Amino acid sequence: MQANEYTSLDGLALADLLHRKEVTSLELMEAAIAVARERGPALNALTYERYDEALQWARDWQATGPFRGIPFLLKDSGFASRRFPSSLGSRLFNDMTYTYDATVASRFEQAGLIPFARSTVSELCMGPSTEAVRNGGATLNPRDLTRSVGGSSGGAAAAVAAGIVPVAHGSDGGGSIRIPAACCGVYGLKPSRGRVPMGPARGEGWGGMASDGVLTRTVRDTAAAMDAISGYERGAPYAAPPKPDSYLDTIGEQHATPLRIAVWRRGWNDIEPAPECLAALERTVAWCRELGHEVVDATVPDLDYSGFVRAHGTVLATNIVIAVDARLQVLGRSLRDDDIEPVLRDGYEVGKGLHATQYADSITRFHAISRIIENAMAGFDVVLTPTLTQLPAKLDELGLNRGGFWDFRSKVSRYATFLAVINASGQPAASLPLNWTADGVPVASQLIGHFGREDVILRLSAQLERIAPWAQRPIVLPA
Repeated sequence: MQANEYTSLDGLALADLLHRKEVTSLELMEAAIAVARERGPALNALTYERYDEALQWARDWQATGPFRGIPFLLKDSGFASRRFPSSLGSRLFNDMTYTYDATVASRFEQAGLIPFARSTVSELCMGPSTEAVRNGGATLNPRDLTRSVGGSSGGAAAAVAAGIVPVAHGSDGGGSIRIPAACCGVYGLKPSRGRVPMGPARGEGWGGMASDGVLTRTVRDTAAAMDAISGYERGAPYAAPPKPDSYLDTIGEQHATPLRIAVWRRGWNDIEPAPECLAALERTVAWCRELGHEVVDATVPDLDYSGFVRAHGTVLATNIVIAVDARLQVLGRSLRDDDIEPVLRDGYEVGKGLHATQYADSITRFHAISRIIENAMAGFDVVLTPTLTQLPAKLDELGLNRGGFWDFRSKVSRYATFLAVINASGQPAASLPLNWTADGVPVASQLIGHFGREDVILRLSAQLERIAPWAQRPIVLPA
């Protein structure tokens, strides 16, 4: 298969070629690796490439699942896989290995997704821009090389946008799927809490805020992936909410009745999105009305947003301490000044000074937000917001290389205002790259659904994708 044909097709189209025996998994992997060798280093999007091994895996692959055997990337997030080491984007955590596979890693392979590398992340997956020192610098955005790819799933978003793979693993504990999807102009869905299990070694991530998922060029690929990875795992602390028999089938269906959609234009603490983001939102509103849905202006529900930002930071700082101390115990040494980047080094000290009551209060705040958001959505099927409050940040604006932890968290809270709150509430949400500037920069909108209603989000996403398709938007690569 030629590279230009490979990069033009989504995952299910490649799977259809496999089904019709017009191509083999080995030929697809050869094409993916050829593209990865060219574009991966140029964008700094990949790490732990296992090209020779992946060719053998593809050669021996037996077709399975909806994707049947197509190339794929795992996120360098400490996501357990016996096939690949991981670094969490950190010099301190470099080259961790695993003796088991995460439950979802196994489900990805059962779905017919063959990993051949990991995608780059911000350090400890705690930054909204993928510029980790461990990676040798910033991962570059194939829509605009001067702008951030987002984070923490930045390498995944860049790789999908650049055609290296049509589907890539991501995870989202405060916007880490939706921010990169918005920055790179791809589709990214954060599932409901409990929809996708985190076992076998973990029950939850970051106080229940984190979830695994995928980034894709098309809505249907996300739907097919969700069919494959969703579902309760025995012993998981959260029950998986009910789901339809097939997300993929539902995206082709019409809504039984027109949706009632609330629009949030201004964030908490009077945070106002940039004019470009509001203009993009208005175009999305018009498309929703064109589809026959009722769109109603609304305001964000009353909640203590500053208190939430503090609670989110408290949970993150606690997890920095847990992760760093565990790693240092394995290495048998103390923390060095250059082990982790300055913002997280300060976050480590913040975490050391926290009390158990502060952590417990943070979790209580998250649970209260679940009720606040669901109550605010009563009478609506979906909430529509800007994904980000600004155009994708310029490189070096949101790196972890300078400043204090709390100042950094405050800055992130103003950039991704509508995102982390939905991690706390546990509801599903997706970023759609429906609008673009004249210079080719994506300006995304977010859809928020009721708990367990990914089907509603995916169906509306597919309708909007047909009105304003984004999969074949042009990319740029470094000279």
